[in-house]
Amino acid sequence: MDFTKMHGLGNDYIFLNCMESTPDNLGELARRLSDRHVGVGGDGIICVCPSQRADFKMRMFNADGSEGAMCGNGIRCFGKYVYDKGLTDEQHLTIETLSGERELSLMVREKRVYAAVVDMGIPVLEPSVSLEIGGIGYTAVPVSMGNPHAVIEVEDPAALDLQAVGPAVERHPAFPHRVNAEFVRVLNRQELEMRVWERGSGETMACGTGACASAAAMTAAGKLNREAVVHLTGGDLTVRWDEKSGHVFMTGPAVTVFDGKLDN
Repeated sequence: MDFTKMHGLGNDYIFLNCMESTPDNLGELARRLSDRHVGVGGDGIICVCPSQRADFKMRMFNADGSEGAMCGNGIRCFGKYVYDKGLTDEQHLTIETLSGERELSLMVREKRVYAAVVDMGIPVLEPSVSLEIGGIGYTAVPVSMGNPHAVIEVEDPAALDLQAVGPAVERHPAFPHRVNAEFVRVLNRQELEMRVWERGSGETMACGTGACASAAAMTAAGKLNREAVVHLTGGDLTVRWDEKSGHVFMTGPAVTVFDGKLDN
């Protein structure tokens, strides 16, 4: 089986071409391949599949084997994969996901995709909830970007003990289906700093849906402009919440790391 390792701002995935056939036990395969010591290493796997209603279908599995509904960094890499591998010559694509269809506009240089703009849809914000973790109180804003997020404003994301707080938020009783946790600090009206603990994968260097959820939450709170740069551990994403359509648009890079072959 051939695979391609790709990343968006360090959020890395193992891509499999499933246009002709799909391997069995994708959850177990994701756990095995994602292991950074005895596998390929990654935050999960993404399968490139045929779709009956869109150009392609994306299925993604987290490092723990659970299937995710949507991945913002992964879908940019998905667009690069299908274009660079010659599966399409279109620069505007519709991708089917478990969160619905997403539109991609690919940015091409020398016949290779280097970045993409993704229509991430309309964010759904819910009333904030109070959490107590380790004797400390936090206020979380639940936001859905097709997958669940809890956006928490903190004084300094870099100083946070994310290995302790992250899993406690992910599995807090307030979120019975678990949640992606974003810890953010507004730097000014054009910039937001963020660290993320992803449901099923732990801390990752970036999260596209999380960046969109965080920007939407801070914009709704009146602290951030509708277009802003989100600074993540792996780099920057530009997020624009269009006032007219209500859709959030995310722009960021996509990188191929290497191709390989699985022997078993």
